[in-house]
Amino acid sequence: MSGIPLAFTFPFVLAALAGLPLLYFLLRITPPRPALVPFPPLRLILGLRPRDETASHTPWWLLLLRLSIAACLILAMAGPVLNPLSAGTQTGPLLIVLDNGWPAAPGWERRIAAAARRIETAKQSSQLAAIVATSEAARDIVPIEAAKAQDRLRALKPAPFIPDRLPVLTAIEKYAAAHQKPAIVWIADGLDRGHAREFASKLAALSGELTLVTDKTTVRALTGAQNQTGRLDVRVLRAALSSPEQGVVRALDRKGLALGEASFDFAGANEAQAKFEMPVELRNEIARLEIAREHSAAAVFLLDERWRRRRAGLVSGETADLAQPLLAPAYYLTKALSPFADVRQANPSATDPVRSLLGEHVAIMILADVGMVPGEAHDDLKRFVEDGGILVRFAGTHLAGASDDLVPVRLRRGGRVLGGAMSWDTPKKLAPFDRESPFFGLAVPDEVTVSRQVLAEPDPGLSAKTWAQLSDGTPLVTAARQGKGMIILFHLTADTTWSNLPLSGLFVDMLRKIIALSGEAAKEADTQAAGSTKAQQEAALSPNRTLDGFGVLGPPPPDAIAIPAGFEGAALPELPPGFYGPPDGLVAVNALGPQETLEPADYSGFGFITEPLSETGPVDLRPWLIAMAFLLFTADCLASLWLSGGLRKPARGALASFIILAAGSLLLEATPTRLAAEPAAASVPSPDLASVLKTRLAFVVSGDAKVDEVSRQGLASLSRVLARRTSLSPGDPAAIDPARDELSFYPLLYWPVVAAKPQPPREAVAKVAAFMKQGGTIIFDTRDALTARPDGPPTPETKWLRTLLDGVDVPELETVPADHVVTKTFYLIDGFVGRYTTGATWIEALPPPPADGGLRPARAGDSVSPVIITANDLAAGWASDPDGESLYSLVPGGDRQHELALRGGVNLVMYTLTGNYKSDQVHVRDLLERLAH
Repeated sequence: MSGIPLAFTFPFVLAALAGLPLLYFLLRITPPRPALVPFPPLRLILGLRPRDETASHTPWWLLLLRLSIAACLILAMAGPVLNPLSAGTQTGPLLIVLDNGWPAAPGWERRIAAAARRIETAKQSSQLAAIVATSEAARDIVPIEAAKAQDRLRALKPAPFIPDRLPVLTAIEKYAAAHQKPAIVWIADGLDRGHAREFASKLAALSGELTLVTDKTTVRALTGAQNQTGRLDVRVLRAALSSPEQGVVRALDRKGLALGEASFDFAGANEAQAKFEMPVELRNEIARLEIAREHSAAAVFLLDERWRRRRAGLVSGETADLAQPLLAPAYYLTKALSPFADVRQANPSATDPVRSLLGEHVAIMILADVGMVPGEAHDDLKRFVEDGGILVRFAGTHLAGASDDLVPVRLRRGGRVLGGAMSWDTPKKLAPFDRESPFFGLAVPDEVTVSRQVLAEPDPGLSAKTWAQLSDGTPLVTAARQGKGMIILFHLTADTTWSNLPLSGLFVDMLRKIIALSGEAAKEADTQAAGSTKAQQEAALSPNRTLDGFGVLGPPPPDAIAIPAGFEGAALPELPPGFYGPPDGLVAVNALGPQETLEPADYSGFGFITEPLSETGPVDLRPWLIAMAFLLFTADCLASLWLSGGLRKPARGALASFIILAAGSLLLEATPTRLAAEPAAASVPSPDLASVLKTRLAFVVSGDAKVDEVSRQGLASLSRVLARRTSLSPGDPAAIDPARDELSFYPLLYWPVVAAKPQPPREAVAKVAAFMKQGGTIIFDTRDALTARPDGPPTPETKWLRTLLDGVDVPELETVPADHVVTKTFYLIDGFVGRYTTGATWIEALPPPPADGGLRPARAGDSVSPVIITANDLAAGWASDPDGESLYSLVPGGDRQHELALRGGVNLVMYTLTGNYKSDQVHVRDLLERLAH
């Protein structure tokens, strides 16, 4: 039951009792006439002696007020309930049938709450309860106590598929036969899947009274993603018009980082499209699409190598490309490849188109009737294949008369009659593809014919290199592996001069298969080098990570089975959606097929008692009525005293204030707690809010109280100096725990190394690495300048720091050079000193200065160094009292060292905030003049 518990009214009753002494005092100092005090006991308490008693007429509104008090008390004793659940006429135990497929996931909490309210109602009626999920076909249904039923309910989770409801009917029929007149409540998902209507009809026959609970808002799903030219499209589906019209689809990479967003609008339809218009490099990084704020397995669409859009370079040897471009091989190839690849052609003015395209990092190089590839282009092309690239060649007159080693098989040379190119009177058709061919499974149209081809020499092993052949057995497509890559040869032209294959859909499908091989060529080569056989490569792919019902990737369930190689279907109960196969060759399985749609279920004609899946359940009105009676009673007392004239003005004001305060506190306490909890959930923690509103320096808590106090004092002193000497006015320093606190609010972190303390957890190290990648700077201070030796073993602090940074992407470091921009950002200094002066300070290494560059007093890299390492105990060197005196003894000591330490700290902060600003050419003259003095 939701609402206000009866115990909430007890504090106000106690407050009223506590106020009686005050009321007594006020009445004593301003005693009313005895006749106006209605109760004789109260007259005795107040010490009043009536001289005479006269009956008085009660005003009608006062009588109405008192009748209202009586009505509130009577209604409260009756136990009224707002939004009560239907008790029904069934006397048997309660059975809750819960759809737990992925369509139930977005409203899962509301479904569980609705079932829990039903169980609580059954408990009040001394009924047993049973729960069955539609995915639990093999489980017997047994009624249990309400408390155990609640535990059982909380243990249920949505499945990443839509279960078939019919198998669970057997258990429901046994339950209905064993218990007369069971009260059945079906909390349905509303989709016409899993034999919804057939299940509804059979369920209605089992119980004379069945309650159907459905959600007014239907789910949304993703399917049919296509990586097209210039954009990636994905279908967004819904089952009914009740779901929101607009929404956002997010694109994430394999690490879960957001790459982009695309909005969609159903515009009154049940299908929309979300379009991601971004560069192909970013689109190829997308591994997951998800509908924002829609948590289900079907609201997520996973992508693998099949959705990567490859970059293909195209070089044609035909001179007709310029004279008749629509009849050229390049035109047919571009049209066929455009749906799934980005075709690049070299600039017409390029002297070496092959090398020009290789410089664009293409994944596939296509040569259409190119005879010889000369010189350096040949070497580069060969190296491209050996490194994992795919070379696809098409025959023609140039290739038929040339001699080239970049072909998978030996070709017959010489005149056309001898077989350089062979002609037939009757064109030949294609034979079906063999099982070993990558083209296996593609349908061969009868209308595709070949009139000419380049013949291959019948060498041993030719059949193993043949992917496609004509009806007479002569090879049409051959391929051979070279290094990590592959060379593929079509023994015909890419235009229609030798065959009508380029006009068919088979040509597009064959090229699609080849494009898909581009991401697997190097991996297959590595697998074969490891000694695996073809049968092992085609073995079933075990589940790697699968989606749960809420669309969260995690370990696969124990009953998940492997998928066969080449699987392209949708998820099944035994094949949950997710990634299958090894980490370097993941295959995505999604909840819906590319052409599927969502349809709402039809439950009409079965006589169900339908109820919506509401946010709120029954509300007990007794606390409200008791509170109202108390308020009315207080008003009655005040009205009686007011009418009697027994209250003077000061007493009236005091009592009125007391009643107003009591009523206000009552209303505040009576407000449902969930209304007050919503703003609190969205509030920002005060430390983070302070860091957002004002720049603050921060230090990492080491766990050593003395070291942390030195860090705080040092950063506080540095903040005061910054406020006095620069335009920056930082706030108070913040103590940060990387495992718990957000780091992005702070531009600079000071991390004192304490070797005796344990290493932070790996999650904290990952946050630190992300902080440095996103532009933050961390100063690691080992504070071991006195104990470290240049040629000696590393100190414990150095070992601790090396362990921390193991696995973190730390750039190459160097000791701070004299011309580094960090030594010029505010003050012109030679180095960074703290409590000590002998330790070295390390920073990201700069690129070497240009040989022909002029005199540059300040050099910088492209960005701020993410890490600075020192051993001079900077915080102790910065720390000072309000008068500017150093708090700690310095080595070798002196006010000058303390001043230089503060100047170095100012430079570090300015460097972090302004980067390479002082390395700009505009500052060269001023810096040179200052350095000269």
